[in-house]
Amino acid sequence: MAGKTSAGILLFRRSGEVTEVLLGHMGGPFWAKKDAGGWSVPKGEYEPDEAPEAAARREFQEELGLPAPEGEYLPLGVVKQSGGKVVTVWAVEGDLDPAQVVPGTFEMEWPPRSGRTQEFPEVDRVAWFGLAEAEEKLLRGQRPFLVRLGELLNG
Repeated sequence: MAGKTSAGILLFRRSGEVTEVLLGHMGGPFWAKKDAGGWSVPKGEYEPDEAPEAAARREFQEELGLPAPEGEYLPLGVVKQSGGKVVTVWAVEGDLDPAQVVPGTFEMEWPPRSGRTQEFPEVDRVAWFGLAEAEEKLLRGQRPFLVRLGELLNG
């Protein structure tokens, strides 16, 4: 059985020499009190019959409630996270106001073994970070995307 695959979009903007990226803090009770390592590229899982870039665009819309950005999609490649999930990401230059985000939701049993299902936002907040701060915030397994973006922009 193949492992899970996800695709996402790393939105970035430049102001002079400063590059910022848009990250989402993962929603739900497990991540509520985690900041460092609790942020993610807007992404989501897809099935083998869906093109990864199409999935990245769809997941951006589902997670943030805003259309995927227009512009040139720059491939940042693939990473395999510690849990085995394979993540493919594209960078796109653009801008959006985090206050405009209307996150999608998911359901899970909470508290564990309670038999009760609760709904939580996919992301509970969205923010722009410079690359150095983003490296502290982002899940460890997704940090290579920041390095690749920096190399692409400075290369």
